[in-house]
Amino acid sequence: MLAKILPEGVAVAEFLCDPPEARPYPQEAAAVAGAVPERRLEYATVRHCARLALTQLGLPPVAVPSGPDRAPIWPADIAGSMTHCTGYRGAALAPVTLLDSIGIDAEPHEPLPDGLLRLIARPDELPGLAALRSARPDVHWDRLTFSAKESVYKAWYPLVRRWIGFEDASLRFDPVAETFTATVHQAGESVAVGPLSVLTGRWRIVRALLLTAVVVTGQDRRCTGDA
Repeated sequence: MLAKILPEGVAVAEFLCDPPEARPYPQEAAAVAGAVPERRLEYATVRHCARLALTQLGLPPVAVPSGPDRAPIWPADIAGSMTHCTGYRGAALAPVTLLDSIGIDAEPHEPLPDGLLRLIARPDELPGLAALRSARPDVHWDRLTFSAKESVYKAWYPLVRRWIGFEDASLRFDPVAETFTATVHQAGESVAVGPLSVLTGRWRIVRALLLTAVVVTGQDRRCTGDA
């Protein structure tokens, strides 16, 4: 499912449940030692997905621990991202020779709780979302906004190493091509890719799931001047 919105060469592994063989490595288990069972299961399964993706790339399965910032620590020269929601766990990995960074997110395709949209969407985004609801009422655009911004953050953070919130990015969706463009309203100087303030992504609805993905490559070394 996720592979359809990612470039060729990205390794993807995904599950719709928690398989019994998904077990955390010792280096990973401490991060969720005090968590509820559901959290431990999803944590183990997404890392199981990551290891399966590593083997697709011809690499050995290794631990993917969480750093002090809670971001996953990937093997050298690997870019990756993981996501989980009710009924879905997935991971996407690629060598840094193919791309600089990747962000993925999965959400149930259903409306956000009342009032949440105004907390995640900037005022300049609201008119466009209203127009999109009229053009394609089959899409929960509020949930898609949330998911797309999650993917933007996951792709942005490993390169810039600075937190951004929902209010720091404006999205523009193409309802026909099922793509989106994000303008980040912070200066994003990255050693790896140069100035980074515009990211592009793709989205798709599959099996009552909403999937989004953002990939950063050398072609994204551009800056809008909006900071």
